[in-house]
Amino acid sequence: MAPKVLFVLTSHDQMGDTGKPTGWYLPEFAHPYEVLAPHVDITIASPNGGAAPLDPSSVEATKEDKISVKFLNDKKPLWENTEKLSSFLGKAKQFEAIFFVGGHGPMWDLATDTTSHTLINEFYTHNKIISAVCHGPSAIAQVKLPSGEYLIKDQPVTGFSNTEEDAVGLTSVVPFSLEDELNKASGGKFVKAKEDWGQRVVVARGGRLITGQNPASAGPLGQAIYDAIFGQLTTKDEV
Repeated sequence: MAPKVLFVLTSHDQMGDTGKPTGWYLPEFAHPYEVLAPHVDITIASPNGGAAPLDPSSVEATKEDKISVKFLNDKKPLWENTEKLSSFLGKAKQFEAIFFVGGHGPMWDLATDTTSHTLINEFYTHNKIISAVCHGPSAIAQVKLPSGEYLIKDQPVTGFSNTEEDAVGLTSVVPFSLEDELNKASGGKFVKAKEDWGQRVVVARGGRLITGQNPASAGPLGQAIYDAIFGQLTTKDEV
């Protein structure tokens, strides 16, 4: 039986009070899916269940990306028929990994979703892989363990950086700075690529915590999840 991975999408579709749409970001779902789907059994969930909103700007941004275009054209049922996240409470031991897809949407719902925080704790308790890319790490940034300590305390972590947020003009729109929140919760362990938009995947806790910085990191992050599941992880933990 193939290992199971739970992909989590946002249910939030509005970019603050700008009137502009948001949601999950196409390549950050498409590229990890491309890597993992031939080898694992993938289940898709979202806080509300049902259709999870695709950020239309990500469609435009990736129209030259063959993997994203093919995924958009062929896999629509995956995000139009998601399972409700709460239905997986108590089932973490059935999965090898949980993966939070990015897009700005998670900043407004998954970041503070109590069901999601509880589920992440269950994955942690069962020593499963917890992973996220770009704004997806907002889902883990504020998670606390029963001890009261942050999940990512003293663990190297990455996510969409302040300078990248500035570059897309959304620093004043998002509800908090993801880089600052991750840096605070990890005790100053936030790391990023040398240049904006560069690939950066950060592996911590012996492959049990895997984060990617931005859209370019989505495929490599999918590969790191694969490696961690199948015992072929060659990326050593950050220090």
